[in-house]
Amino acid sequence: MELYSKYINKLIEQFSKLPGVGSKSAQRLALHIINMPEEHVERFAQVMLDAKKNIHYCNTCYTLTDAETCPICANQGRDHATIMVVENIRDLAAYERTGKFDGVYHVLHGAISPMLGIGPNDIKLKELIKRLEGDVKEVIIATNSSLEGETTAMYISKLIKPTGIKVTRIASGVPVGGDLECIDEMTLLRALEGRTEL
Repeated sequence: MELYSKYINKLIEQFSKLPGVGSKSAQRLALHIINMPEEHVERFAQVMLDAKKNIHYCNTCYTLTDAETCPICANQGRDHATIMVVENIRDLAAYERTGKFDGVYHVLHGAISPMLGIGPNDIKLKELIKRLEGDVKEVIIATNSSLEGETTAMYISKLIKPTGIKVTRIASGVPVGGDLECIDEMTLLRALEGRTEL
């Protein structure tokens, strides 16, 4: 027996298609929307439509923006000679939240994964290489520590090193509060290699 009517079920179904939204959260969101004043729902729907119509990739770094160039790339106070390469927009946001990186970014929109059929031409690598024609001094590779992230980092490094531009890789290692005995060997090795003097 169906608990809700057809329209409520359709709304729950649409919310449950969002990443990270389970059936209970979808139900809660749907019921919240139904209980909102109609003008709030209309404004919410219009904001979603406006975002979908007006947001696109930055023509320089390929993050999302509603202008031709994103605020980071447009900021002349940032170090445009240092580019941090990340796999996705969420990674860019994570580094921006630290407030410690004053360079610019390049979003690949994925990582090389032969198993999934994702090659170098399927991510924004050509666009990165084109950016290196400018006055770039360092490329920081900040892909994930997964097999795909490591493969992508190695590939990018091999592409860039012949140009004479400095290529660095972010250190990865032991998380704060982590027990060494519970951490995999690759993470421990990267922590050892990325050690700094105290």
